[in-house]
Amino acid sequence: MVKIHQLEEISSVYGPVRSWRVGMSLGVDPICVNSICSFNCTYCQLGFIQVRINERQVFVPTDKVMKDLRESRWREADIITVSGSGEPTLAANLGDIVEGLKAHTGKPVLVLTNGTLLHLPAVQEDLSICDKVFVKLDGATEATFHRINRPVPGVSLEGIIAATAAFRERYRGFLGIQMMFTRVNIGEVRDFAGILKRLRPDEVQLNTPTRPYPESWVIQTRGSHDGVDYPARPLKRVSREEAVAIEVELRELTGLNIISVYGDN
Repeated sequence: MVKIHQLEEISSVYGPVRSWRVGMSLGVDPICVNSICSFNCTYCQLGFIQVRINERQVFVPTDKVMKDLRESRWREADIITVSGSGEPTLAANLGDIVEGLKAHTGKPVLVLTNGTLLHLPAVQEDLSICDKVFVKLDGATEATFHRINRPVPGVSLEGIIAATAAFRERYRGFLGIQMMFTRVNIGEVRDFAGILKRLRPDEVQLNTPTRPYPESWVIQTRGSHDGVDYPARPLKRVSREEAVAIEVELRELTGLNIISVYGDN
């Protein structure tokens, strides 16, 4: 039995924390009651996902998110990032939350998503009002995708790619693709390049696991891990030299804007 936190005891807004991709980011967590996702990634900063679903529902009422926002340090943020304790598009009130964030702060809103619900018109509509959307891409083949992301049944890599390509056609904001390179997918650079040319994002973000894998879910891990004391194990990461080589090769193969967590190029 998964223990569900009482919403009144925790805030759905956290930070701001510094992000290597977007500057000072205020986090908004529309899930909050547990770690809930349609993926169970082997490197997830939340640890092993407690609730694995791919159906939308309201987890945190919009009124509570707005109350938590008003009580937060939102003025210090460059951007508002909707992510938190799982996949944010699972929140059926995501569109209402984004509209509220934009109206109250006047700051750009970013949503981080794994794309598993991006085929739904309602999700595309919710994301279309965001200033930025970053979609996860960790596998260039179905086998690698399932090995790294461990999706719920019925989710396929090709389905996510097709939905992201369709969203790209209608979306007028800034589309980023997040790629987490590990020892498992490091040999798929050319396959990744083919997918990226199909998606035509505004930016490709290369990352490697920099945070340890928690042994159990701790809500503080949804933001920065600095100062959080919890049992965890380190993960094998791609070296700086390997990351730079991947960055250079992807840029040459795609002609796209590539940035890296190492920030060398």
